[in-house]
Amino acid sequence: MLRTSFLSKLNRKGQSIVEISLITPLLFIALYVPVDFAVAYLTAHLTQNAVRDAARIGAAAKDPFDAAAATAIKNDALSRMPARLSSKAAIVKYYAAANCTQFVEVTGQGNYDYFFYKIMRLVGATVPDATTITRISRMRYEYQPDGNINTLCATATVTSP
Repeated sequence: MLRTSFLSKLNRKGQSIVEISLITPLLFIALYVPVDFAVAYLTAHLTQNAVRDAARIGAAAKDPFDAAAATAIKNDALSRMPARLSSKAAIVKYYAAANCTQFVEVTGQGNYDYFFYKIMRLVGATVPDATTITRISRMRYEYQPDGNINTLCATATVTSP
């Protein structure tokens, strides 16, 4: 009788603190992983929008398409790409030849650093430093000769520096 009444009066706050201190880091990681992948998906989506808008601008560029236009379109694509990407790069190609459909192709690329990968490296796991996100968009060039709509051109005549 004495023992049960003594145990019922014990303070058990220490046990709760230990449980919370062990569970909290795992809970934060479990909640942050989906958020990290969602941010990566959003970054890829914004990169796709950036290259699509740049290709749209390139498709309406002046005729003839030259290196200055390609550089301006490349700089526009880079300015529209999300800031979360590191090592951003953009390439603009203009495909044209005789008797083919001319088009402008914009490629945007950058590295995304997952926070989850950084946590995994802390515990000794071997994971890549970053994931490369690459998006490509093609638009038909606005100033097409009339008969050039059956086949796509295979050679790039102008590429951004």
